[in-house]
Amino acid sequence: MEDRFITSSKNWTDAEIENSLRPTALTQYVGQQKVKDSLKVYIQAAKSRKDALDHVLLYGPPGLGKTTLAHIIANELGSQFKVTSGPAIEHAADLAAILTNLGKNDVLFIDEIHRLNKSVEEILYPAMEDFALDFIVGKGPSAKNMRLKIQPFTLIGATTKAGMLTGPLRDRFGVICRLELYEPAELQEIITRSAGILNIDIDADASLNIAKRSRGTPRIANRLLKRVRDYAEVLGSGKITKEITDQALAKMEIDDLGLDFIDRKILDSIINKFGGGPVGLDTLSATTSEDSGTIEDVYEPYLLQLGFIARTPRGRVALEPAYKHLGLPYTEN
Repeated sequence: MEDRFITSSKNWTDAEIENSLRPTALTQYVGQQKVKDSLKVYIQAAKSRKDALDHVLLYGPPGLGKTTLAHIIANELGSQFKVTSGPAIEHAADLAAILTNLGKNDVLFIDEIHRLNKSVEEILYPAMEDFALDFIVGKGPSAKNMRLKIQPFTLIGATTKAGMLTGPLRDRFGVICRLELYEPAELQEIITRSAGILNIDIDADASLNIAKRSRGTPRIANRLLKRVRDYAEVLGSGKITKEITDQALAKMEIDDLGLDFIDRKILDSIINKFGGGPVGLDTLSATTSEDSGTIEDVYEPYLLQLGFIARTPRGRVALEPAYKHLGLPYTEN
C-alpha cells in the first residue's frame, strides 16, 4: 500500500499539498455540480435566516474532496470550523466536551463518522435534534436525567461507507450529498489549477493524459502531478509534456486506464490461476499477498466500475473487458 501511487487513500505526503491547493469557495470547487447547486441554496437560506445550516452528510469514495467541501461550507457560512474524526472520539465525554465548546452556528466536521462507537453516537442524537446534551447525574434510585442546552451548530459528517451508518444517525442529517467520481475533463481542470498554484509548466495534452489515469479522483490527480513534475525536472527541461508524462507514468507502471501493478496482479490471478473465476476473496488475498479488506475496499471498486470483474455468490469473476485490456483471449465460462 505504501508504494502505491494511485490509491485514493490519504497518506502523510498528501496533507501538505492538499492544504495548499484546497479551494475556499464553491466557485473554486471543480466538479460535483449537483451537490454545489444544492448546497448554494441551503447555505444562502440559512444565512438569510441567521440559522445554523441543517446537518450535512457527505459520502462517496475516498479522495473526492469531502474534507475540502466541508471547509468550503464553513467559509461560505462565515462560521468557525472544528475538525475531528470518528476514531479520535473514544468516549462520550470527549464528544460532549467538543459540543459544549462550540459557538453559535459553528461547523463541526467529523471525518469517518461511520467509525463512531455506539455510546458516542447516542450523545449526538439529542445534540443534532434539539441542540442539547442528555446525561445522568447520580446512581441507583436517586439518579436523575439532566439536559444541558448547547449552541445551535452544523454537523458535517464524511464517510466512504454510508451503509455502515445506523438508521437513527443517518436520519438526523437534513442534507445528504453523494460525491461522484470525476470526469477526465474535470480532473484536467483541477490539474491545471494545481499546476498554476505550484508554478508547474504543463501542456494541455499532458494534463489530460494525467487526468485520464487518475481513476476519477482529484487526490490521485494531484499526487501524479507532483510525481510527474519530478520526472520532468530530472529527465526533461522542467516542463511537463505528454512525452515526459508517458515516460513517467510508464516508470510508475500506471497504464492508460490508471491501473497499476497491483490491479494487474489481481486480474492476472483471477484469469490465469483460476481460469477467470469464480475465486473467493480469501483465496485471492492469499494468492496476491494483499489483505482481503484492502482488495475489497481499495482495489475492487475501480475494477468493478471499469467492468473488469464481477462479484458473484461464488466469488470474483473476470469479465471480457479485463481479458482485452491484458491482451488475452476471452473464453466465456
